[in-house]
Amino acid sequence: MKKIGALGCLGIGLGGLIVMAIISYVVFGGFYNKAISLNEEVSGQWANVESSYQRRNDLIPNIVATAKKYAEFEQETLIGVIEARAAATSVKVDASKLTADQIQKFAAVQGKVSTGLGRLLATYENYPNLKANENFKELINELSRTENRINVERNRFNGSVKGYNIHVKKFPGSLLSGVFGFTETPYFKADEGAEKAPDVDNLFGAN
Repeated sequence: MKKIGALGCLGIGLGGLIVMAIISYVVFGGFYNKAISLNEEVSGQWANVESSYQRRNDLIPNIVATAKKYAEFEQETLIGVIEARAAATSVKVDASKLTADQIQKFAAVQGKVSTGLGRLLATYENYPNLKANENFKELINELSRTENRINVERNRFNGSVKGYNIHVKKFPGSLLSGVFGFTETPYFKADEGAEKAPDVDNLFGAN
């Protein structure tokens, strides 16, 4: 009987260990796997943000080239847009290790592009021939669509960040995040100028 009792105790002990192992896997593994998925979603959405801004940067050379055909167009304005674009394309962000400083720098240079484009669009009204140029019209319409896409992707990125941050900050994530190396991800906060996209929606009336 003593032998059976010992075996019984051993069985109970092993059973308890198995239960603890299952609970640990569910808690630790569940947190880790979800954190990985949410973090990948954040990284993927950041790539969409960069892609939408890159699309805008790709449009700028054609916009500037078209405006340059009108010799009297403000050269200082065009140079400002070109320089802002060059600075924006030089900023590289590691999507797997997003920091507040990286995002702030990215937002700052993109804000200067927005400011430059805003100045260009504010002055081109003085040039009716440029305004009537069909190629320029299409470029500006595409710019309008791109600005809308930028806003959508920024909002989606912040939504992804919110979901991830809640997961790593709420219990038990607040305890486990340090164990697995998960840290809070900063939101995209538009720099001055970046939150004010160039007003291109009403440049051509019904168009």
